[in-house]
Amino acid sequence: MERSCQALVEEAEAAPIEGWDFSWLDGRATEERPSWGYSRLLAERAAAVSSLLDLETGGGELLSRLPKLPPLTVATEGWELNVHRAARRLQQRGAWLVVAQDSGGDLPFGSETFDLVASRHRVATCWNEVARVLRPHGRYLSQQIGQHSMRELTEFFMGPQPESVARSPELAREKATAAGLRVDDLRTVRLRATFFDVGAVVYFLRLVVWTVPDFNIEQYRSRLVAMHHHIEEDGPFVAYSTRFLIEAVKPK
Repeated sequence: MERSCQALVEEAEAAPIEGWDFSWLDGRATEERPSWGYSRLLAERAAAVSSLLDLETGGGELLSRLPKLPPLTVATEGWELNVHRAARRLQQRGAWLVVAQDSGGDLPFGSETFDLVASRHRVATCWNEVARVLRPHGRYLSQQIGQHSMRELTEFFMGPQPESVARSPELAREKATAAGLRVDDLRTVRLRATFFDVGAVVYFLRLVVWTVPDFNIEQYRSRLVAMHHHIEEDGPFVAYSTRFLIEAVKPK
């Protein structure tokens, strides 16, 4: 690996990864944001209820910044690197953290406990469990990663990938409806992401681990060099993320 490329890769490999914080990428990468403003929507919904469950809260960054939290606010997180950071932040706001590997599985809460369940970029949604812990008229608000998100980046490293409907918004609608929820809102968008150096790519792949699930420097060294040359010769690397917003209500 040539020196300039190696230096950028080593810098990104040594950078700390904590919570769901992309600030290290400031000036090195950009990504458009959905027009619906998930943080604003969550703040509005949270201010009007008495209980909130935030699934896979990461480092608690979003939840801890809400202007008003309900009297009962609980979050779950299972990734060890995030747990202490999230617990510290949420404790300062009077919220609770439950350490749980809850991706797609049973939730450790009683039935009809929460007025609002929220999740941003959750790995998997167990719709039956979401419906179970919601009170009648309770609401689920989620911004999720859609189909083929960052596919350009994935395929640069891993080659062509098979088609999949696993993250289809219409499939989410079907599963929510099957769980007894009424879907009130479903929107999807494609967003441009731009990487200005290979170090930004390395850091992103370390943080967003599902983009290239088996990513490590040694295994993908030749592709990192190719990425470096691409950016040096052709300009920033561009990929497109996919997001969808789904909001569903539990009928009485």
